[in-house]
Amino acid sequence: MGLFDFLKGGAKPKQDGPQSRAERKLDGLIRTASDKRAQQYDRDEALRKLIEVGTPEAAEGLLKRFSVKVDPSITDEDEKQLAFDGIVAIGTGRRTPSDGSTVDDPRLAVVEHVRMYCRSAENLTWALKVLRALEGDDEYEGELLALLGEHDTEYTRNVEPKVNLLAALESVKTPTARSAVEGYLRDVNETVRYHAVQTLFEQGDEGALSSLVALLAEEESMRITNKVAEGLAQHGWSVPEALQGALRTALRGSYDYAVDDEGGVRRT
Repeated sequence: MGLFDFLKGGAKPKQDGPQSRAERKLDGLIRTASDKRAQQYDRDEALRKLIEVGTPEAAEGLLKRFSVKVDPSITDEDEKQLAFDGIVAIGTGRRTPSDGSTVDDPRLAVVEHVRMYCRSAENLTWALKVLRALEGDDEYEGELLALLGEHDTEYTRNVEPKVNLLAALESVKTPTARSAVEGYLRDVNETVRYHAVQTLFEQGDEGALSSLVALLAEEESMRITNKVAEGLAQHGWSVPEALQGALRTALRGSYDYAVDDEGGVRRT
Protein backbone atom coordinates (compact mmCIF):
# COMPACT_ATOMS: atom_id res chain seq x y z
CA MET A 1 0.00 0.00 0.00
CA GLY A 2 1.43 3.38 -0.96
CA LEU A 3 1.43 6.54 1.10
CA PHE A 4 -1.51 7.98 -0.89
CA ASP A 5 -3.55 4.85 -0.18
CA PHE A 6 -2.63 5.02 3.48
CA LEU A 7 -3.75 8.65 3.76
CA LYS A 8 -7.08 7.70 2.16
CA GLY A 9 -7.65 5.08 4.83
CA GLY A 10 -6.41 2.08 2.90
CA ALA A 11 -7.63 0.34 -0.23
CA LYS A 12 -11.21 -0.94 -0.09
CA PRO A 13 -11.73 -4.63 -0.86
CA LYS A 14 -13.28 -5.28 -4.26
CA GLN A 15 -16.86 -6.58 -3.90
CA ASP A 16 -16.93 -9.02 -6.78
CA GLY A 17 -17.30 -12.47 -5.28
CA PRO A 18 -19.46 -15.30 -6.65
CA GLN A 19 -22.34 -14.40 -4.35
CA SER A 20 -22.47 -10.75 -5.44
CA ARG A 21 -22.39 -11.82 -9.10
CA ALA A 22 -25.29 -14.21 -8.45
CA GLU A 23 -27.22 -11.43 -6.74
CA ARG A 24 -26.65 -9.09 -9.65
CA LYS A 25 -27.82 -11.77 -12.07
CA LEU A 26 -30.96 -12.34 -9.99
CA ASP A 27 -31.68 -8.61 -9.86
CA GLY A 28 -31.31 -8.41 -13.63
CA LEU A 29 -33.78 -11.26 -14.16
CA ILE A 30 -36.27 -9.63 -11.81
CA ARG A 31 -36.02 -6.29 -13.60
CA THR A 32 -36.55 -7.89 -17.00
CA ALA A 33 -39.42 -10.12 -15.84
CA SER A 34 -41.33 -7.11 -14.53
CA ASP A 35 -40.45 -4.63 -17.29
CA LYS A 36 -43.51 -3.96 -19.47
CA ARG A 37 -41.26 -2.26 -22.05
CA ALA A 38 -39.16 -5.41 -22.50
CA GLN A 39 -39.76 -7.78 -25.38
CA GLN A 40 -42.22 -10.56 -24.65
CA TYR A 41 -39.56 -13.19 -25.34
CA ASP A 42 -37.14 -11.57 -22.88
CA ARG A 43 -39.74 -11.38 -20.12
CA ASP A 44 -40.77 -14.98 -20.68
CA GLU A 45 -37.15 -16.15 -20.57
CA ALA A 46 -36.50 -14.15 -17.39
CA LEU A 47 -39.58 -15.63 -15.71
CA ARG A 48 -38.51 -19.16 -16.59
CA LYS A 49 -34.95 -18.57 -15.34
CA LEU A 50 -36.29 -17.22 -12.05
CA ILE A 51 -38.34 -20.39 -11.68
CA GLU A 52 -35.19 -22.42 -12.37
CA VAL A 53 -33.32 -20.51 -9.64
CA GLY A 54 -36.01 -21.85 -7.32
CA THR A 55 -35.24 -19.85 -4.17
CA PRO A 56 -37.72 -17.83 -2.07
CA GLU A 57 -35.87 -14.73 -3.30
CA ALA A 58 -36.64 -15.77 -6.87
CA ALA A 59 -40.28 -16.21 -5.85
CA GLU A 60 -40.20 -12.68 -4.47
CA GLY A 61 -39.00 -11.52 -7.87
CA LEU A 62 -41.74 -13.44 -9.65
CA LEU A 63 -44.29 -11.63 -7.49
CA LYS A 64 -43.23 -8.35 -9.08
CA ARG A 65 -44.63 -9.54 -12.41
CA PHE A 66 -48.11 -9.21 -10.90
CA SER A 67 -47.61 -5.47 -10.47
CA VAL A 68 -47.41 -4.61 -14.18
CA LYS A 69 -49.84 -4.99 -17.06
CA VAL A 70 -48.80 -5.56 -20.66
CA ASP A 71 -50.62 -5.72 -23.98
CA PRO A 72 -52.16 -7.79 -25.38
CA SER A 73 -54.17 -8.96 -22.38
CA ILE A 74 -53.77 -12.64 -23.31
CA THR A 75 -49.99 -12.26 -23.04
CA ASP A 76 -50.36 -10.50 -19.70
CA GLU A 77 -52.55 -13.32 -18.39
CA ASP A 78 -50.19 -16.04 -19.67
CA GLU A 79 -47.14 -14.44 -18.09
CA LYS A 80 -48.89 -13.94 -14.75
CA GLN A 81 -50.04 -17.54 -14.83
CA LEU A 82 -46.45 -18.63 -15.46
CA ALA A 83 -45.25 -16.52 -12.52
CA PHE A 84 -48.04 -17.92 -10.33
CA ASP A 85 -47.18 -21.52 -11.22
CA GLY A 86 -43.52 -20.85 -10.50
CA ILE A 87 -44.14 -19.25 -7.11
CA VAL A 88 -46.39 -22.11 -6.04
CA ALA A 89 -43.84 -24.67 -7.24
CA ILE A 90 -41.14 -22.98 -5.16
CA GLY A 91 -43.42 -22.67 -2.13
CA THR A 92 -44.49 -26.31 -2.24
CA GLY A 93 -40.93 -27.56 -2.75
CA ARG A 94 -41.58 -28.90 -6.25
CA ARG A 95 -38.86 -26.57 -7.52
CA THR A 96 -35.67 -26.75 -5.46
CA PRO A 97 -32.90 -24.12 -5.62
CA SER A 98 -30.57 -24.67 -8.57
CA ASP A 99 -27.55 -23.54 -6.53
CA GLY A 100 -27.88 -26.56 -4.24
CA SER A 101 -28.95 -24.51 -1.21
CA THR A 102 -31.71 -25.72 1.07
CA VAL A 103 -34.62 -23.95 2.71
CA ASP A 104 -36.04 -25.29 5.97
CA ASP A 105 -39.62 -24.44 5.03
CA PRO A 106 -39.99 -22.91 1.55
CA ARG A 107 -43.73 -22.45 2.05
CA LEU A 108 -43.26 -20.18 5.06
CA ALA A 109 -40.53 -18.24 3.29
CA VAL A 110 -42.62 -17.68 0.17
CA VAL A 111 -45.74 -16.81 2.18
CA GLU A 112 -43.77 -14.14 4.02
CA HIS A 113 -42.75 -12.60 0.68
CA VAL A 114 -46.38 -12.69 -0.49
CA ARG A 115 -47.48 -11.07 2.75
CA MET A 116 -45.00 -8.23 2.30
CA TYR A 117 -46.00 -7.79 -1.34
CA CYS A 118 -49.67 -7.46 -0.39
CA ARG A 119 -48.93 -4.63 2.01
CA SER A 120 -47.85 -2.28 -0.77
CA ALA A 121 -49.23 -3.66 -4.05
CA GLU A 122 -51.89 -1.82 -6.05
CA ASN A 123 -53.76 -5.04 -6.86
CA LEU A 124 -53.73 -8.28 -4.86
CA THR A 125 -55.67 -10.68 -7.10
CA TRP A 126 -52.82 -12.97 -8.15
CA ALA A 127 -50.96 -12.76 -4.84
CA LEU A 128 -54.09 -13.88 -2.98
CA LYS A 129 -54.37 -16.82 -5.38
CA VAL A 130 -50.86 -17.79 -4.31
CA LEU A 131 -51.88 -17.71 -0.65
CA ARG A 132 -54.93 -19.86 -1.42
CA ALA A 133 -52.69 -22.42 -3.17
CA LEU A 134 -50.11 -22.55 -0.37
CA GLU A 135 -52.21 -22.40 2.78
CA GLY A 136 -54.92 -24.43 4.45
CA ASP A 137 -58.37 -23.01 5.11
CA ASP A 138 -57.66 -21.65 8.60
CA GLU A 139 -54.30 -20.17 7.62
CA TYR A 140 -55.76 -18.59 4.51
CA GLU A 141 -58.60 -17.01 6.47
CA GLY A 142 -56.13 -15.66 9.00
CA GLU A 143 -53.98 -14.10 6.28
CA LEU A 144 -56.97 -12.44 4.60
CA LEU A 145 -58.31 -11.05 7.86
CA ALA A 146 -54.88 -9.78 8.91
CA LEU A 147 -54.40 -8.02 5.57
CA LEU A 148 -57.93 -6.59 5.62
CA GLY A 149 -57.35 -5.39 9.17
CA GLU A 150 -54.52 -3.18 7.92
CA HIS A 151 -57.10 -1.09 6.04
CA ASP A 152 -59.67 1.23 7.58
CA THR A 153 -62.99 2.51 6.26
CA GLU A 154 -61.79 6.04 5.58
CA TYR A 155 -60.81 7.59 2.26
CA THR A 156 -57.98 5.95 0.36
CA ARG A 157 -56.65 6.75 -3.09
CA ASN A 158 -56.72 3.16 -4.28
CA VAL A 159 -59.50 0.87 -3.05
CA GLU A 160 -58.44 -2.15 -5.14
CA PRO A 161 -56.67 -4.00 -2.29
CA LYS A 162 -59.80 -3.77 -0.11
CA VAL A 163 -62.00 -4.88 -3.00
CA ASN A 164 -59.63 -7.78 -3.77
CA LEU A 165 -59.65 -8.92 -0.14
CA LEU A 166 -63.43 -8.69 0.13
CA ALA A 167 -63.77 -10.73 -3.07
CA ALA A 168 -61.40 -13.37 -1.70
CA LEU A 169 -63.47 -13.58 1.49
CA GLU A 170 -66.55 -14.60 -0.51
CA SER A 171 -65.39 -18.21 -0.19
CA VAL A 172 -64.53 -17.95 3.52
CA LYS A 173 -67.76 -18.78 5.32
CA THR A 174 -67.12 -18.32 9.01
CA PRO A 175 -68.69 -15.98 11.59
CA THR A 176 -65.33 -14.29 12.10
CA ALA A 177 -64.98 -13.54 8.39
CA ARG A 178 -68.57 -12.33 8.19
CA SER A 179 -68.02 -9.96 11.10
CA ALA A 180 -64.89 -8.52 9.49
CA VAL A 181 -66.70 -7.90 6.21
CA GLU A 182 -69.64 -6.23 7.98
CA GLY A 183 -67.28 -3.49 9.11
CA TYR A 184 -66.80 -2.41 5.50
CA LEU A 185 -70.50 -1.72 5.04
CA ARG A 186 -69.50 1.62 6.63
CA ASP A 187 -66.66 2.36 4.22
CA VAL A 188 -66.72 5.86 2.74
CA ASN A 189 -66.20 4.43 -0.74
CA GLU A 190 -69.36 3.25 -2.50
CA THR A 191 -67.53 0.54 -4.47
CA VAL A 192 -66.12 -0.98 -1.27
CA ARG A 193 -69.57 -1.00 0.36
CA TYR A 194 -71.03 -2.64 -2.76
CA HIS A 195 -68.45 -5.44 -2.66
CA ALA A 196 -68.93 -5.89 1.09
CA VAL A 197 -72.65 -6.47 0.43
CA GLN A 198 -71.85 -8.94 -2.35
CA THR A 199 -69.40 -10.84 -0.12
CA LEU A 200 -71.90 -11.12 2.72
CA PHE A 201 -74.49 -12.67 0.43
CA GLU A 202 -71.90 -15.02 -1.08
CA GLN A 203 -70.98 -16.14 2.44
CA GLY A 204 -74.67 -16.92 2.95
CA ASP A 205 -74.71 -16.20 6.69
CA GLU A 206 -78.10 -14.87 7.76
CA GLY A 207 -76.39 -13.37 10.77
CA ALA A 208 -75.51 -10.42 8.52
CA LEU A 209 -79.19 -9.53 8.14
CA SER A 210 -79.39 -6.80 10.78
CA SER A 211 -76.23 -5.11 9.46
CA LEU A 212 -77.57 -5.12 5.92
CA VAL A 213 -80.88 -3.58 6.98
CA ALA A 214 -79.02 -0.98 9.05
CA LEU A 215 -77.00 -0.12 5.94
CA LEU A 216 -80.18 0.43 3.94
CA ALA A 217 -81.43 2.94 6.50
CA GLU A 218 -78.46 5.22 5.72
CA GLU A 219 -77.44 4.25 2.20
CA GLU A 220 -77.77 6.90 -0.52
CA SER A 221 -76.60 4.71 -3.39
CA MET A 222 -79.50 3.14 -5.26
CA ARG A 223 -77.09 0.59 -6.71
CA ILE A 224 -76.31 -0.69 -3.22
CA THR A 225 -79.94 -0.49 -2.10
CA ASN A 226 -80.96 -2.67 -5.04
CA LYS A 227 -78.03 -5.02 -4.40
CA VAL A 228 -79.19 -5.61 -0.81
CA ALA A 229 -82.82 -6.04 -1.89
CA GLU A 230 -81.80 -8.44 -4.65
CA GLY A 231 -79.75 -10.51 -2.22
CA LEU A 232 -82.54 -10.69 0.33
CA ALA A 233 -84.98 -11.79 -2.37
CA GLN A 234 -82.64 -14.41 -3.84
CA HIS A 235 -81.76 -15.93 -0.47
CA GLY A 236 -85.33 -15.81 0.82
CA TRP A 237 -84.25 -14.30 4.11
CA SER A 238 -87.19 -13.08 6.20
CA VAL A 239 -86.52 -9.86 8.04
CA PRO A 240 -87.53 -9.90 11.74
CA GLU A 241 -90.59 -7.84 12.56
CA ALA A 242 -88.51 -5.34 14.51
CA LEU A 243 -86.56 -4.49 11.34
CA GLN A 244 -89.39 -4.56 8.82
CA GLY A 245 -90.34 -0.90 9.30
CA ALA A 246 -86.80 0.25 8.55
CA LEU A 247 -86.64 -2.06 5.54
CA ARG A 248 -89.94 -0.78 4.09
CA THR A 249 -88.77 2.79 4.54
CA ALA A 250 -85.48 2.06 2.82
CA LEU A 251 -87.16 0.40 -0.17
CA ARG A 252 -89.89 3.02 -0.52
CA GLY A 253 -88.11 4.64 -3.46
CA SER A 254 -87.39 1.34 -5.22
CA TYR A 255 -89.47 0.43 -8.25
CA ASP A 256 -88.09 -3.11 -8.30
CA TYR A 257 -88.52 -4.50 -4.78
CA ALA A 258 -91.05 -4.47 -1.95
CA VAL A 259 -91.50 -6.11 1.47
CA ASP A 260 -94.30 -8.66 1.86
CA ASP A 261 -96.38 -9.27 4.98
CA GLU A 262 -93.97 -11.95 6.25
CA GLY A 263 -90.94 -9.67 6.05
CA GLY A 264 -89.58 -11.17 2.86
CA VAL A 265 -88.36 -9.10 -0.07
CA ARG A 266 -89.80 -9.73 -3.52
CA ARG A 267 -89.61 -8.21 -6.95
CA THR A 268 -92.52 -5.96 -7.89
